[in-house]
Amino acid sequence: MADKFVVHGTQIKGRFSDVDSMGIVWHGNYLKYLEDGREDFGIRYGISYLDFYNHAVLIPLVKVLCEYKKPLVYGDIATVETRFVNSDAAKIQYDYTIFRGDTDEVIATGMTLQVFVNMEKELLLDQPAFFLEWKKKYNLTD
Repeated sequence: MADKFVVHGTQIKGRFSDVDSMGIVWHGNYLKYLEDGREDFGIRYGISYLDFYNHAVLIPLVKVLCEYKKPLVYGDIATVETRFVNSDAAKIQYDYTIFRGDTDEVIATGMTLQVFVNMEKELLLDQPAFFLEWKKKYNLTD
């Protein structure tokens, strides 16, 4: 089951407010781009933050990795490719690749890991039922 995944692309632009004095996107903004990818993925595939919230589940980030390969500069158009990594564990993992739009160069790669907690912020050790139903919809279960 680990080789099953769902993917979505989100277009981003190196905005003036994102760059440093050298015109290069500041490294911390890449985390926002990963967030943009996660949000778009959730909206596209019907598993958004609000879907979790409406089922009384929160999904805090517990791990973020970002490897910078090439600079993104002011005015660059790029695509954040967000891949849901399937798992039987009570977690959500996304892997990311950010590509420069005009050349398909890899700008950065990343990974985020989220866990399930209830509204009292208590860790859930099983995947919520609605999340398992979502996985079935995309053939992510055996």
